[in-house]
Amino acid sequence: MAVINNPYTTGFGRIPSHYIVRDIVIDDIIESINAYEIQGQAYKLTGIRGTGKTVTLTSIERRLREDDSWIVTGIKPDGNIMEDIVGSIYNEVPMLSSFFSRELNLSKFGIGINIKNCLPISSLDAALKKILTELKKKDKKLLVTIDEVKNTEKMRSFVQEFQLLIRQDLPIFLIVAGLYNDIENLENADHLTFFLRAEKYDMKPLNHTLIRSDYMKTLGVSRDVADDLAAITKGYAFAYQALGKYMWESGEKTITEEVLAKLDEALSEKVYQKIWSELSANVKWYLTYIVRKDSMQVSELLELTKKNKNQFSKPRQELKRQGIIDTSIRGVMTIRLPRFREFVEAHAE
Repeated sequence: MAVINNPYTTGFGRIPSHYIVRDIVIDDIIESINAYEIQGQAYKLTGIRGTGKTVTLTSIERRLREDDSWIVTGIKPDGNIMEDIVGSIYNEVPMLSSFFSRELNLSKFGIGINIKNCLPISSLDAALKKILTELKKKDKKLLVTIDEVKNTEKMRSFVQEFQLLIRQDLPIFLIVAGLYNDIENLENADHLTFFLRAEKYDMKPLNHTLIRSDYMKTLGVSRDVADDLAAITKGYAFAYQALGKYMWESGEKTITEEVLAKLDEALSEKVYQKIWSELSANVKWYLTYIVRKDSMQVSELLELTKKNKNQFSKPRQELKRQGIIDTSIRGVMTIRLPRFREFVEAHAE
């Protein structure tokens, strides 16, 4: 009898074999960049660890690679971005081989071969401009994707060059994915106002109904149990995968303490410990009060801690930037992370 593999995974960095697609975000971006009148050429995916940024970015790449009018290249955030883009196009786009051998000598940068009667091009910026001009003639567009983006000198330099290229009406598009803090730091860097204005998509919680339906179908549990499972995840993509994985392995049709213990361990080891390590001692102290309820009014917190609004202002902002609390309802804080109370109670000094 064939063994059916667990459809859920707790691994990062690739599309799981079984997952809930963020169709609204993916369709919105693809429709925008494919529109007759271009609505935007740069997009940002942001959220805390484990919210599905990489999966969404990879899904967009796959969809566009199926379209002959697109050339898609994924670039490392810590490499030489311009060189990596040009090198990727040189090595992976056969339709441009005659163009490279005829008009673009990249030997100065260790790309390709030295072309006779063609002087080496002076800069990678100029090379990319020539490539994009050629792609435009062929009605092709280039999508550059960068995951785990950070505010580095190389990234800032590339964003500035990217802005110059789109001002020249060249067919280049950019989608980056990164943590709240990393995206925000890059947005606020000097001379990157353009990047600040680029469309940003927050990886919000997965739909409760979709998670419930998936658990019912895949795990064979009742609607009530699936409803409880979905509620435990709070729509957090990593928790949805982890809880599904451990329920599948258990073979149980009800939620057990063993499954919850494994979920807590996975959340702690793969997500929460890293988040916790980046918080100040003051913020951790406030969290010991905040996690007592899923939702708490700021006024109640201040009463519990004997602090005032000014004293809580910076910790509140840090918690929001880390994606730990939702402050969309005025005066109310809601914990976004599933079973975070259990983690805080176990780790708070």
